[in-house]
Amino acid sequence: MQVSARGEYAVRIAVTLAQGHPRTISASSLAAAQALPRKFAEVILGDLRRAHLVDSVRGVEGGYRLARSPEDVSVGEVLRAVDGPLAEVRGRRPEETSYEGAAVNLPRLWVAARAAVRSVFDEVSLAQAATGEFPLRIDELTAADDAWTPR
Repeated sequence: MQVSARGEYAVRIAVTLAQGHPRTISASSLAAAQALPRKFAEVILGDLRRAHLVDSVRGVEGGYRLARSPEDVSVGEVLRAVDGPLAEVRGRRPEETSYEGAAVNLPRLWVAARAAVRSVFDEVSLAQAATGEFPLRIDELTAADDAWTPR
C-alpha cells in the first residue's frame, strides 16, 4: 500500500479544513498552512469538490470548507477522491483478479489486504485525524513493538 503525494496533500488539506470547520479557508491559506504548492492545492480542492467533500464559496469571505461535519468524513473518502480505489492489483480491483494453479488463492489475499487498509482509512474521520484522538484500533496498531520499524 502506498499513499501518493497527491493523496497525502489531500488529507493534509482536508485535516486543515476540519480544524477550521465550519469557516471557509482560501486555497492560498490552505496551501501555506501545509507548505504546499498553491496550484497543486487548487487542483486537489477541485477533486475534493467534485467528490462533494468540500464546498467552494465565492466572495470576500470565500474559500473552501468541508461539505459535511469533520466527524462524518473519513480519510478513506479523501484518498479515494484524489487517487481512486484504496487497493488495486495491476490496475484492477482485487476481486477482479483470478489465477490458475498455485496462485489460485491470491485474490483472497488481495481482498484481505484491501480490507485491512479500509479498516484503518475508513474508520478514521477527519476530526479524529485533526485532533489525534484516533479509534482504539489505531492506537493498538501504532503501539505494536515493530509498528514504527521499516522492513
